[in-house]
Amino acid sequence: MDLKKQAEQILEAIGGKENISAATHCVTRLRLALVDEGIVDQEKLNNIDAVKGSFSTNGQFQIVIGQGTVDKVYKEFIALAGIGEQSKEEVKQATAQKMNPLQRAIKTLADIFIPILPAIVTAGLLLGINNILTSPGIFFDEQSVIDVYPQWSDIANMIIIIANTAFVFLPGLIGWSAVKKFGGSPILGIVIGLILVHPDLLNAWSYGEAVKEGNVPVWNLFGMEVEKIGYQGQVLPVLVASYLLTQIELFLRKRIPDSVQLLFVGPIALLVTGFLTFIIIGPITFAIGNWITDGLVATFDTFAWLGGLIYGGLYGVLVITGMHHTFLAVDIQLVGSTGTTFLWPMLALSNIAQGSAAFAIMAASKDEKLRGLGFSTGVSAWLGITEPALFGVNLRFKYPFIFAIASSAIAGLYISSQGVVASSIGVGGVPGIFSIVAEYWLDFAIGMVIVIVLPLVGTFLYAKRKKDV
Repeated sequence: MDLKKQAEQILEAIGGKENISAATHCVTRLRLALVDEGIVDQEKLNNIDAVKGSFSTNGQFQIVIGQGTVDKVYKEFIALAGIGEQSKEEVKQATAQKMNPLQRAIKTLADIFIPILPAIVTAGLLLGINNILTSPGIFFDEQSVIDVYPQWSDIANMIIIIANTAFVFLPGLIGWSAVKKFGGSPILGIVIGLILVHPDLLNAWSYGEAVKEGNVPVWNLFGMEVEKIGYQGQVLPVLVASYLLTQIELFLRKRIPDSVQLLFVGPIALLVTGFLTFIIIGPITFAIGNWITDGLVATFDTFAWLGGLIYGGLYGVLVITGMHHTFLAVDIQLVGSTGTTFLWPMLALSNIAQGSAAFAIMAASKDEKLRGLGFSTGVSAWLGITEPALFGVNLRFKYPFIFAIASSAIAGLYISSQGVVASSIGVGGVPGIFSIVAEYWLDFAIGMVIVIVLPLVGTFLYAKRKKDV
């Protein structure tokens, strides 16, 4: 393959070098910030040999090239465009300028939570292993593995400690990522997060019982009583505290000489933020977070099937808009507050449905390029990354997307009506079953069958009838 020629064709199809604000690449894709995505010749782009698909998300236009080839095409591409190599962060900054306030807010949340996702997903998978060892009725009637083989109990205990750490110290993870995103010192973000879960504070999970018994510990600050509670598993308190901490830090750094910043900036920023968080920010955001959690739980308790139908069907639409990132924070809040989440299982099934629809296009098509694209994007979706399947295949033909969201709506209705929950966020696809609470494995497996069979058969038969692939 003549890579220079391929790069020339890509540059021409996207509107020439004048249409490029910034360009970088990841393992498989060119990631471009374009001046005007509307002038991209999509048909010409899709017919280029090196291009396996393209889509736009969060203000970035991404062109799927493939591992091992994309970096070579990128070098030819930037040489022809007359631009230098740029980082992903520089491209993100270029795309952010074109976003409206809502899009920027969603992007901010995504930029905060996506970096800590590997820790959360790992915790979910390890919790799944712990569930296998400790849940009764999986391998033995009314007994767990550790009941039958007690020698495994300490191994299970060690696993749960390793798995739970990400959630026990969740505010520390969020504080690091949030302060980094807001432009402050990440180490101070870690500290403010850990302050909120200090072992001398009343554990947030014990707060409800302490209120009932009337023994919530307090600080007495010159006659003002402040509850001495921690914020384990909470999202909002550390987010707001991190923003305030960053603003104070940046304010001080502009006004305090470099030679003494170490003595004043960190201590003042942490002290002021800590006091304001325990006195004002924490109680208010703690209440808001609990209202959100209680409202969602009450809604799904009362109208479980309807909630599952709506969320299961709409999740694929949310991915298109990028708004699905906001529900990552909700899932983390649910896990932190209640120990489980009923939203994430529907996310996993929605991803599987999009992958199944892409596989159907692969099976129905006679075009080798489209078959390869259907296979690669289908595998990606089944492993939790749906954007390539969505934008590269399913939305391109429209009906695969419709079959996918309809199927995930049906599956969402079923698993919600059965009360399926996950112990944590895991891999949002086929491996997601390991994050489901063990007693609901069968119901989740039935949901998986729905989102594998219905989109696959429906899309395949319709594609054969329409003859457009």
